[in-house]
Amino acid sequence: MQSMPDYEEWERTVPDAITRDVLWRIEAYRLALFAAELAWQDVSRLWRDPRMRALGDQLHRALCSISANIAEGYSRSTGRDRAHFYEYALGSAREGRDWYYKARHTLGEETTTQRLALLTQIIRLLLRMVPEQRGHSLCEPASAYHTGDEPVPSSPDT
Repeated sequence: MQSMPDYEEWERTVPDAITRDVLWRIEAYRLALFAAELAWQDVSRLWRDPRMRALGDQLHRALCSISANIAEGYSRSTGRDRAHFYEYALGSAREGRDWYYKARHTLGEETTTQRLALLTQIIRLLLRMVPEQRGHSLCEPASAYHTGDEPVPSSPDT
């Protein structure tokens, strides 16, 4: 089996046509491309077990769509349009993390832990990118509002 590249090793292999594009400056994009590269090897392992083929297909689709949605969103002219595609990427990153967790019995603890950490890093970056493009946060932070001495719940979620 081919060994998995580390990030710096992989980055040196990415063609100039990609690395010279301004999109390459976006950390979430670079990490998402790397995650898709790792998924290629992981999905090849999953496909050896017929029970894991559907899961492997879903994992591959989710991981490949993260960078694709970031790329498409980055190319949009308004922040609102960019945020829309970044939200798709966010959903795919979370979906990929879910599929990796489900594949843990086949991929092993070390691989799963590394992939979950990488996807969590991508998710955190996207959670900052979306509000930056929208001009406001995804949800209001919970706060207690008071009138006089009586607290009033801030929202039904609290």
